[in-house]
Amino acid sequence: MKRRNFIIKTGITGAALSATPSISSKPILKELHMNYKYPVAVATWNFQNATKMAGSMLEKGATALDSVEKGVMVEEANLKNITVGDGGAPDRDGNVTLDACIMSPDGNAGSVVYLKEIAHPVSVARKVMEETPHVMLAGEGALQFAIQQGFKKKNLLTEESEKAWQEWLEHKEYKPIINIENHDTIGMLCLDDNGDISGACTTSGLSYKINGRVGDSPIIGAGLFLDNEIGGAVGTGMGEAIMKSVGSFLIVELMRQGKSPQEACEEAVMRTVKAAPNYKDFQVAYVALNKEGEIGSYCIHKGFSYAKFYRGESTDNLSASYLDE
Repeated sequence: MKRRNFIIKTGITGAALSATPSISSKPILKELHMNYKYPVAVATWNFQNATKMAGSMLEKGATALDSVEKGVMVEEANLKNITVGDGGAPDRDGNVTLDACIMSPDGNAGSVVYLKEIAHPVSVARKVMEETPHVMLAGEGALQFAIQQGFKKKNLLTEESEKAWQEWLEHKEYKPIINIENHDTIGMLCLDDNGDISGACTTSGLSYKINGRVGDSPIIGAGLFLDNEIGGAVGTGMGEAIMKSVGSFLIVELMRQGKSPQEACEEAVMRTVKAAPNYKDFQVAYVALNKEGEIGSYCIHKGFSYAKFYRGESTDNLSASYLDE
């Protein structure tokens, strides 16, 4: 029996058997929080402002679900970030199309793909999760739903992104650049003071992708997966490789089998390496968080980093372990 469950069960039993009226569940909860790393926010890449937002909310008692949504929204609104949300790099035809998903502690999930003209796709994904019987909405249907929910249309192609796209059109060369063009996603996991975990993932996808391309980020089980009894994982890098291995789901299942977050991330990366002879040509990276607040991260190539917020302190640009070639 896990120590946490043992404390809860023995504490309740003791309270029931004792005639002392001062015994309550409050000391038990306090002890739980002292022994477990609550709260925690962790995100792919060095998105320190996003983790600070989520972490500050968690410190004030916000739920993991609210915190993870508001956390990734920081980067969705960051015009200097050309890989997420407003100002994201367009596809080859000049369309800024956004993908996002979100998961709650009860296992519910929402997702949007190929969404145009809405700056915060993660919030639309949450509406899909909470207001519909569906998990995923796409394209025009997702946009129509967003408008019905009160979201406002906006031109997401900034002058800077359009200029870069016009320059790309002169040569139309496409080759993923490790840790640059694949730096296309913020995936975040939050563990709140109640011990509940939530996750979100949002992106504008690969720069100058083929019109209609959707990567791993909005796919439950690929870019994001969690089980509130075990933990969660998020992925970034070449989405096609992550989808083929259902990487985030794999990591959670490996943790269920007893592996640490670090061991699970390493195994998931190695699955891709073994299956893809050209693995040296792209990046795949994962971050995982278990229910005890332990964090793991691993990637194919050197250069992937992550940021975390833990007990009032933010640690940014932490280098992930990588495959030793």
